[in-house]
Amino acid sequence: MIRVKICGVTTVEDAEFALEAGADALGLNFVPGTPRCLEVAQARGIAEALPAFGTRVGVFVNEPPERVMEVARLVGLDAAQLHGDESPEDCRWLIERGLRVIRALRVKGPETIAQIDVFPDCAILLDAYVKGALGGTGETFDWELARRAAEARPIILSGGLKPENVGEAVRSVQPYGVDSSSGVEGAVLGRKDPERVLGFIQNARAAISEFEEIRR
Repeated sequence: MIRVKICGVTTVEDAEFALEAGADALGLNFVPGTPRCLEVAQARGIAEALPAFGTRVGVFVNEPPERVMEVARLVGLDAAQLHGDESPEDCRWLIERGLRVIRALRVKGPETIAQIDVFPDCAILLDAYVKGALGGTGETFDWELARRAAEARPIILSGGLKPENVGEAVRSVQPYGVDSSSGVEGAVLGRKDPERVLGFIQNARAAISEFEEIRR
C-alpha cells in the first residue's frame, strides 16, 4: 500500500483530520521565512494533541544537525526531512542518534537523480526544482525521471501533487509514497481543505490498487 504524507500542517484540527482520513505521516515546517513555518511551541502543541499513530516529520533547511535533533526531541518528531545542502555525514549523524531521515532532492534533471546513491541510509523524496524556492511551490517535474529512480530504490514523490493528478502520478511513477502541501489547501494559505485531503488520499490509494490488480 502506498504511503501518504500531508505536509505543511499548521493546526491541530488539520493534523487530526489528515490522520483520520488515512494519512501515514504529517509534515511540520521549521524553515524560517516560509509561510507554513511553525515555532517549536506550536509544533509541540500539535504533536502532543495527536494520537499515537502517524509519523511526525520535521522539515528543515540547512540547520545544524544538533539543532535538528534538539527540535526533534522538544517536539517529539519521528523523522527529519532535509531540504537544503545537508551532507551524507549530517544525515548519518542524525540516524546514529535514532532519528529517521528523509533526504529531499529538488529535481533539475538526470544529474539530480544521480545524487540519490550518495544517501544510502536515507529515505529519498523527490521534489520540483524552482529557482529561489525550497519547496511547497505547487510545481511538478518530469515524472519519467522519478519513475527511473523508483525502479532502483523506493522514493517519495512530491512537487505539485494534488487530488486531480496524484492518481496519474502514482500510475506513472509507482512510488513508495506521495507527499502534498499546497495541493491539498483551500483559499487560506497553510490551512488544509478536508475535501482535498480526503480526495488526495483516496485517489492515491485507488491508483496503486489498480496497478496491483493488473500485476496479479
